[in-house]
Amino acid sequence: MSQSAQSSRITAGQSAAELLVRLIDLSLESSSEADFLGSALQCINEKAKSSGTTLIEGAKGQWRVIAHSGAGDGLPTEMLADALDAEACKQGEGWTAAPLYKPNRASQLLACNSDSIDTSEFDSWTAAVGLALSSFKQRAQQSRRAQRLDAILEMTAQWNKSRQTDQLLEQIALASTRLLGAERATIFLPDAAGSSLIGKPALGVEAGEIRIPLNAGVVGQVMESGQPARVDYDVSDEQSQIHREVDDQLGFQTKTILCVPMVNGEGTTIGAFELINRNEGNFTDEDETALRELASHAAVAIDNTQHVEQLVTSKRTVSQQAAGQVEMIGECAAIEQLKKSIERVANTDLVILITGENGTGKEVVAQMIHYLSARRDEVLVAVNCAAISETLLESELFGHEKGSFTDAHQTREGKFELAKDGTLFLDEIGDMSLDGQSKLLRVLEERKVVRVGGSTPIPTDARVLAATNQDLAQMITDKKFRQDLYFRLNVVPIELPPLRDRGDDVILLSEHFLTQFCGKARRSVPKITAAAKKRLLGHAWPGNIRELRNMMERLAYLTDGEKIDASDLDFVNSPASADSAIPMDLPLTEATRQFQVDYIARHIERSKGNMTDAAAKMGLHRSNLYRKMKQLGMSDGDGGGAEDSDG
Repeated sequence: MSQSAQSSRITAGQSAAELLVRLIDLSLESSSEADFLGSALQCINEKAKSSGTTLIEGAKGQWRVIAHSGAGDGLPTEMLADALDAEACKQGEGWTAAPLYKPNRASQLLACNSDSIDTSEFDSWTAAVGLALSSFKQRAQQSRRAQRLDAILEMTAQWNKSRQTDQLLEQIALASTRLLGAERATIFLPDAAGSSLIGKPALGVEAGEIRIPLNAGVVGQVMESGQPARVDYDVSDEQSQIHREVDDQLGFQTKTILCVPMVNGEGTTIGAFELINRNEGNFTDEDETALRELASHAAVAIDNTQHVEQLVTSKRTVSQQAAGQVEMIGECAAIEQLKKSIERVANTDLVILITGENGTGKEVVAQMIHYLSARRDEVLVAVNCAAISETLLESELFGHEKGSFTDAHQTREGKFELAKDGTLFLDEIGDMSLDGQSKLLRVLEERKVVRVGGSTPIPTDARVLAATNQDLAQMITDKKFRQDLYFRLNVVPIELPPLRDRGDDVILLSEHFLTQFCGKARRSVPKITAAAKKRLLGHAWPGNIRELRNMMERLAYLTDGEKIDASDLDFVNSPASADSAIPMDLPLTEATRQFQVDYIARHIERSKGNMTDAAAKMGLHRSNLYRKMKQLGMSDGDGGGAEDSDG
């Protein structure tokens, strides 16, 4: 490869990496896939200096535009088909197109209204869009799954409180219509003799029930086949399946139906769950999946009283899976001590204040505490206090009643309510306003919240974990943080060491992240050379673990070969921390002295006062170290004790 080609390739890789970081940020900020794609395609327009970029999908000879930014007319379909078939970047007719994924199972392409773009660079941009979009979809899917699980758990918890079948069936029907947006819901169960089906609840019918033959209409079909059935309003053949005698009896018109079997734990069909008249259009596949989930839980609730235990078991499995993904990598003394501290305090209700520089893993510590506690099967709610404006803070944390302020269109639970019986993690607590601090202190003291616009105190049993990268003691002195709140939060302090003070943990973390990301990138894990390890150990890591993780992710996706050498390490240039910075107005002699004092002190601290160990790490004999400390005017009082212990 020529030097110019190699330089071009490096530049393209850096451009793609920068774009990927920007797109990931956009995916985290976007509320919907459409919002994200609009922003992402605009980024491509800017980089390509193009008038328009389109995300398009090809299937069965047809092209469907998924999203576009700017001009999108006149797409060259033959060139698009070539790019899709070849799974490679193509150009023609004023356009450049490349597959979004490789292999391109989704048949999606990114097309840009310009044919003067470097194809390798456009290929990298497209891959960055694909990675960021996959990340967004995965988070959205996990969020929907969690919301559905919480909704079903909430409903079934209410069902479990009922001891009467009729009341239970009514609760199930009302919950299903609300969750799936239907006009009515009925649960059909065989009568005692097994000669007919009884449907409850039945609005407008005396005795509140409907009786139909075992084989009548859609319900009978589902009971016989054990398979779901749907009736759409615009399909005449399906409309003929509706049992109109019930409509005549109720003075009602059935337009659409979704019916699923109710199967007990032994696999026996015990009834049918029917929804009637979807509020908007026909019932969908997603509605069917959701109703089948509801029906399975309703069947268990009706068949026995074990449904809550099964849901709790299901939720425990999810929490265990989440807990299995949370781990603290490290073997240095500080981290070993930190792990022991977490184990000791996790299964208590003590308030914990987690401190440390940005990127040291404060959220990981909060997750470990939660998953090691008895609250592990409940929800962990994280709130970034720095991201909430002062005007919205009270509503966000404590909730609000409908109409309490201009945009309060409905009642909303606050984070303290959502985290009831679970854990509430307040990150960046130092950025909370003084007024917000006062209100938080009141809740911590009283263990009750009052929604904005409300008057009823709502008990909360949420355990509070707080975190900050700021010096709260100094903020108290500066009148920026309440002293009483500090004492209330600082029941158990946990301080995370910066990565630069964790020694060989840097290598352990590097290899862990590299293995993790290479697995996602579907490539073999390269070996980190001795020269690269030395350079990793010598870096100050102003961004701590977050900086290291990002570097390993870049290396996994953007490097080739079987090893990572020192030249492959691309450190982010960040300003040094205030603690390690030496004033620029000092003479060289004094600056050198200050550096030596700081350097020796850090080694002694890392060696926990063992002077022999500290001296060895600096390439000195212990007596020479004491001599140097004396020359620098450093106190060796602690060192003398260490010397005695060294023998």
